Amino acid sequence: MKKTLLVALALLGLSLAAVAQPKAIGVRGGLFGLRFNGEISYEQWTDLFDNDYDFFELDLGVFGGDGFKATALYNFTFAQPEFTDRGEWGFYAGPGVAVGYGTGINKVEEKKSSPFVGLAAQLGLEYTFWFPLQLSIDFRPSFMIPAFMNRGNWYGFALSARYAF
Repeated sequence: MKKTLLVALALLGLSLAAVAQPKAIGVRGGLFGLRFNGEISYEQWTDLFDNDYDFFELDLGVFGGDGFKATALYNFTFAQPEFTDRGEWGFYAGPGVAVGYGTGINKVEEKKSSPFVGLAAQLGLEYTFWFPLQLSIDFRPSFMIPAFMNRGNWYGFALSARYAF
């Protein structure tokens, strides 16, 4: 009974801490290799490493019309230049993982559908307006297993628009 109460209190504390941190939700889209990628994107800021501007990013979407992918990243904000008097700029980068299901081309040039997992990284620039809108551009390479998924890696630029709250 005591363990259950402690676990419940810990979960409540984590939930309250997550609610207190800034968040953003929106869309992210771009070209990865020669495939279009459209995703629903969620950001949750955290002070895990004593930087209030680091954030988790979770994306769920489709690519090329023949697959879907979920990506989770931890982004470190490494610079916040003051280009303008209003709003906030931020340069960020971070590692992550991706899972999904899609069609790729294997070594003998035949299409094959398969689940996949992989590592991802991200480098980007975002601007959060003085009203609740955030725009960003980023570059995200991903290295997938099995390797036949689009020759084993994806890369590309994407634009994002999110409601920040």
